[in-house]
Amino acid sequence: MLTLNPQSSTPLVLQIVAGIKADIEDGTLRAGSKAPSIRQFAHAHNVSVFTVVDAYDRLVAQGYFASRPHSGFFVKQRPSVAAELPGHGPNFSFDSMWYLRRIFENRALRMKPGCGWLPGDWLFQDGVRRGLRGLAADDVDLGGYGEPKGYPPLRQLVRDLLLEQEITVSAEQVLLTHGSSQAMDLVARRLVRPGDAVLVDDPGYPNLLFSLRFLGARLIGVPRTAAGYDLVALEKLVLEHSPKVFFTQPRLQSPTGSVAQLAHLHRVMQLADKHDFLVVENDIYADLDPEPRPSLASLDQLNRVVYISSFSKTISPNIRVGYLAANPDLLEDLAQLKMISGLTSSEFSERIAHGALLDGRWRKHVKGLRERLAKAHVATAAKLIQLGFEIFCEPKAGIFLWARHPAIADSAELAYKAAEQDILLGPGHLFSADLQPSPWLRFNVIFCDDPALYAFLESCTSP
Repeated sequence: MLTLNPQSSTPLVLQIVAGIKADIEDGTLRAGSKAPSIRQFAHAHNVSVFTVVDAYDRLVAQGYFASRPHSGFFVKQRPSVAAELPGHGPNFSFDSMWYLRRIFENRALRMKPGCGWLPGDWLFQDGVRRGLRGLAADDVDLGGYGEPKGYPPLRQLVRDLLLEQEITVSAEQVLLTHGSSQAMDLVARRLVRPGDAVLVDDPGYPNLLFSLRFLGARLIGVPRTAAGYDLVALEKLVLEHSPKVFFTQPRLQSPTGSVAQLAHLHRVMQLADKHDFLVVENDIYADLDPEPRPSLASLDQLNRVVYISSFSKTISPNIRVGYLAANPDLLEDLAQLKMISGLTSSEFSERIAHGALLDGRWRKHVKGLRERLAKAHVATAAKLIQLGFEIFCEPKAGIFLWARHPAIADSAELAYKAAEQDILLGPGHLFSADLQPSPWLRFNVIFCDDPALYAFLESCTSP
């Protein structure tokens, strides 16, 4: 019988996975046999249901279990030699995708301090409604697919917005996408091949990290600091791995909230020029930054930098309008890849975004959003510090705070307990390049005003 050790430094999830895999490989669990139900296993071993769900999903992803709807989990027939394709061997973890699917986007939980979105009443709802009414009054052609690169007036407006940030582009260098996620996916599929060394922020953006793993990239984590990057580590990693590309989020980074200083941006571009790699700059929180700052793209003028941003965080995530800007040759390749994978993006959504951005109340909305976020940052940081948490940095802008408590060794275990209390947390391993257990947690300051959250955290961290 599988024995778990709650005192071990190995997380319970990994103990369950390793134990069941060993039982399958030595014949104790035979192909076709039914595994205990999730609740039966949890009760028998005195562990959280969420821990067992995580373990079973990993076993499915790694080819040891098969999930049959309404029937449960069954042991799969194992091939004699496991396929060892990059990113698909038996040691590949789908934990990040499991969390995104099962918890991270689970809006049913009552409290959501670990989520990555803004609540509806913080978004530009009135502007979207006015845009919808204006669109309904227009004589819109319903018979075509729209422009491959996206709605021309919005591309021209993006060009003007980038010029305000001292990034000089033409409208032909702008590609509209289904949010920033599609933009990053297009760039990753164009630039990355299996086995390529790819630099990423560590901690970094989960969706991107999973996408790169799926493509077979070798993820090389660049440690983040409150000032931006660990520059000594960055140079060492560049020399050691000869990366092809660096995916990074210099401003109001998720999950740390850190902002890279100008000297750090210059050093990144110096290394990129010297060692011949490209830089993909994710700047989706630029509108939430109250300070005018240079970007990697403004320093480089899109020679080595691909610039990505989005309107989802400030107008509405449902309209799914993002964009990228790049040098002309690369932009044409990305536009062709967009057409191959999904034809054009939605002109309706792009027209709505265009109307909202031209709305006279838009800039007032963004200013008010920044002020509300600053107040939420101060309040959340003060409460976490009072409970004994260490704050990575306090930007007083953007959405996130990154924090840890000395009593928490593995924030994933805390996240499972929280989910049972109707609380969504953002455990640190989800944001890690190597998916290793982490004590850190990501807090969305907008969703951290419920006293029940702090009562729960106090109960889990008090001696």
